[in-house]
Amino acid sequence: MTHARNDGPPNPHGEDRGLLEHGHDYDDDYFGVGDDDYSSGNASADLGKASGKVEADGQPRTPSRVRFDLTPEIVGVSNGEAFGGLADRERRSSDDAYFDVEEATSPGRAHRVPLLTNIEAPSVALANSMGDPSEQAEHEMNRPKSGLKSAFMNMANSIIGAGIIGQPYAVRQAGLVGGILLLVGLTVVVDWTICLIVINSKLSGTSHFQGTVEHCFGHSGLIAISVAQWVFAFGGMVAYGVIVGDTIPHVLVAVWPNLSNVPVIGLLANRQVAIAVFVMGIAYPLTLYRDISKLAKASTFALVGMVVIVLTILIQGILTPSSERGSFTPSLLLFNGGFFQAIGVISFAFVCHHNSLLIYGSLKTPTIDNFSRVTHYSTGISMVFCLVLALGGFLTFGDKTLGNVLNNFPADNTMVNIARLCFGLNMLTTLPLEAFVCREVMLTYFFPDEPFNMNRHLLFSTSLVASALVLSLVTCDLGAVFELVGATSAVAMAYILPPLCYMKLTTRSWRTYMAGAVVVFGMIVMVISVIQAVQKMINSEFPRVPYEDLGLRLLDLGTCTDTTQAKMDQRT
Repeated sequence: MTHARNDGPPNPHGEDRGLLEHGHDYDDDYFGVGDDDYSSGNASADLGKASGKVEADGQPRTPSRVRFDLTPEIVGVSNGEAFGGLADRERRSSDDAYFDVEEATSPGRAHRVPLLTNIEAPSVALANSMGDPSEQAEHEMNRPKSGLKSAFMNMANSIIGAGIIGQPYAVRQAGLVGGILLLVGLTVVVDWTICLIVINSKLSGTSHFQGTVEHCFGHSGLIAISVAQWVFAFGGMVAYGVIVGDTIPHVLVAVWPNLSNVPVIGLLANRQVAIAVFVMGIAYPLTLYRDISKLAKASTFALVGMVVIVLTILIQGILTPSSERGSFTPSLLLFNGGFFQAIGVISFAFVCHHNSLLIYGSLKTPTIDNFSRVTHYSTGISMVFCLVLALGGFLTFGDKTLGNVLNNFPADNTMVNIARLCFGLNMLTTLPLEAFVCREVMLTYFFPDEPFNMNRHLLFSTSLVASALVLSLVTCDLGAVFELVGATSAVAMAYILPPLCYMKLTTRSWRTYMAGAVVVFGMIVMVISVIQAVQKMINSEFPRVPYEDLGLRLLDLGTCTDTTQAKMDQRT
């Protein structure tokens, strides 16, 4: 910019040069947050001197020129300290490296500050923005945060949920070669779209998935993503409650045959009582937490339980007598006809997009690099778990593989019953993760600008758990409903909305073409899955299923009828 000049030596920083001398619309003294090299103190002093040089009568030497006030304005930040402060530097540990993300609006500028550092439930975020800076800093310091390991536990637990138990059946539907290719390929796609959610959130300047979709597609987009997230998460809560009732009572009766004759405690042999006691006694208290980082220890327990389940299937599969093993056809060993059904089962297991930003916001240093690392480890290890369990179950039972592979083993097998107990208990630690998503979606949609209210928090948490509990108690056939939910909300969140938002927020490049291919793939899967579900409902292919088979129906997603009927035929 042009400044008034006095006689004397030229300014070493170039204040004596014209505005367009070198063809640029900025001067050499520009610096901003995130640049590696900041201007020196001498430069700032020179700027102040230059801006104050006027003639004695108070008029500039050149009246036709404009003199700008170069005194910098110090803008505070939400955490109560300027970027680059001591506290900020102390938070930058060696394992929390920073990741440069290329933006369409500023392709040449790297971002070296924590990105999206205030992602949390909207009511909590608003509460944090109130009060003086010291209170904000103290609140931020006291808020529970998780390291990379804790975030990994939460994300891996969200992925390795109920869906892992249906992976052997997914391989049976797609064939051995087709199932392996699907499992690896979909893991890569899901990993990429999870990272896209955080990148899209940064590009759009929003702090949650709903805000990103609303930014891209308006209010209709907000409604669509809110419904998809809430329905998928709430459906998961109902499914987990059903699985608790289908596993824990049977294990208790197998271990203690006369349990039903024992006063009071014997009520746990009843399916409905077991669901109510375990959901309200274990899952509900975990749901009352405000910060998802508090669930890290429970998620660790769930992952240990999954290790027990995988080892049980591998060991007991080797010990299974030949009379109970299945047979193999060329199509089962290569590519089978149930390709799209297998996509539904695998997608149901790997979809954790609805709580990815909550996990991202729980990081001590929430950068895209750190979140990408957590995502890669979580999806990679989850894929290994699913692949080992899928191969162990399918290669043992072949064409007899059921949707819940644990049901292929005898009911009196002690080791399998321990695995069933671990599976049921794991659902109790995964249910709160889904409740967090439901509650956050409701707060974002209905109370976006409201401060945190404890009564509202308790009301939403209690009503969500209670309603999911009631549905799991009274419903005996959710096969068609869950097939439609999986074919719409899960596919939309995993394969359609994240890449679609990315295409909307960035300029055209090879990445946008790849995103477009994923969108087309997701739409094809959605259309075919919905058509198959509607055809089954029209043809009345969803028979009434007894309570003990309902957990299997929920796990199979798009193929529940076939496996349930096979299991019922075996019993008769």
